[in-house]
Amino acid sequence: MLRELVAASHLMSMEQLPGAVARHAADAGLHDTVIYMVDLQQTVLRLLTGKGQDAAQDPGPEAAELKVEGTIAGRAFQTVEPVTGQMFDDGTCHYWLPILDGSERIGVLRTTVRQDDDRAKDDAEYLAGLVALMIVSKGPYSDSLSRLVRTREMTVSAEMQWRLLPPMTFANDQVVIGAALEPAYKLGGDTFDYALAGDTVHLAIFDAMGHDTTAGLTASLAIAACRNARLHGANLVETGQAIEEALLGQDGDPRFVTALLMELDLQSGVVSWIAHGHPEPVVIRGARWVSTLECRPGTPLGTGLGVVPELCSEQLQPGDRVLLYTDGIVEARDPDKREFGLERFTDFIIKREADGMPVPETLRRLVHSILEHHAGRLDDDATVLLLEWHGQHAPPEDFTEPMRQT
Repeated sequence: MLRELVAASHLMSMEQLPGAVARHAADAGLHDTVIYMVDLQQTVLRLLTGKGQDAAQDPGPEAAELKVEGTIAGRAFQTVEPVTGQMFDDGTCHYWLPILDGSERIGVLRTTVRQDDDRAKDDAEYLAGLVALMIVSKGPYSDSLSRLVRTREMTVSAEMQWRLLPPMTFANDQVVIGAALEPAYKLGGDTFDYALAGDTVHLAIFDAMGHDTTAGLTASLAIAACRNARLHGANLVETGQAIEEALLGQDGDPRFVTALLMELDLQSGVVSWIAHGHPEPVVIRGARWVSTLECRPGTPLGTGLGVVPELCSEQLQPGDRVLLYTDGIVEARDPDKREFGLERFTDFIIKREADGMPVPETLRRLVHSILEHHAGRLDDDATVLLLEWHGQHAPPEDFTEPMRQT
């Protein structure tokens, strides 16, 4: 099944994918297979159809949309584990599986198998993994998919930001990286980046002045300059200077960004960082201990004031979580003008860890909690980038497991 599906996928569009997957799956005993994609804000799962349009226009026999909260499909998405759904009199059942691009959750797959057929369930897991690779490979040039995962219109600035972002989750046996940002459809100047090079993890988070399209252009330029300098071998201070030069080299009104640039050595656990007018990172250890990584900052990038930041470093312990964030996370205010606050922010992360929530699910719930605190509407962008270091010789493990207490 997998071999034939791979062969067929080379000359297949996104619109052809659901039908092809269902046909090849049925030949292997996996019947009525359907695919649901999660929306940008991770609140609903939408049926991927073969018609190049919103599933709600022609849902057929399947539900066009399922909520992430309170449904069996949503449980598979949240827990990143297969879930047995409806059972039938003929001994078959619905089997729901998460669709993962590496460790990033992009949707769920549902198929019908015999309740006692463990091999068919294993085949379904392999199929979900292959479907993820096919969706990711075809997604960049599929307007059908882009429309499907949006529940409202998106601004031009947000369009730029989403096209530049790396995956919202990455994990291997040594590190987990997760991110979340709102308002998803009206992003202004918030953005982030990360990459791995050998034993080094590079992270960056930016907050550009303003909330308009120009802010989005400024943030995009900062990301491009950051990546360009990093790939040329620049260190953190040199990367900051390269971003500054790129911003100052543009015509028109001056624009600036606050930034925090960070590197983690995966072998030693030493994290190094510089700040350009950006909120200080926070370390959570053992699900109870919180520390702020203080370091003398430089001026925001693009101001031309030339204040070079101090380069600082800190030794992490296995299981430590480092939080990078923009001010919109802690400064979000409810209708009574009360801030969400740093204490509530870190406390939320600690409590969800105690609940056994995986990193991406913790961040999803965090963003929704901030939106609820702010009556569903943010006045400023809110972005968080979470880094979890497992240690030098961490055994292979599922990225969904909570942080080990040291």
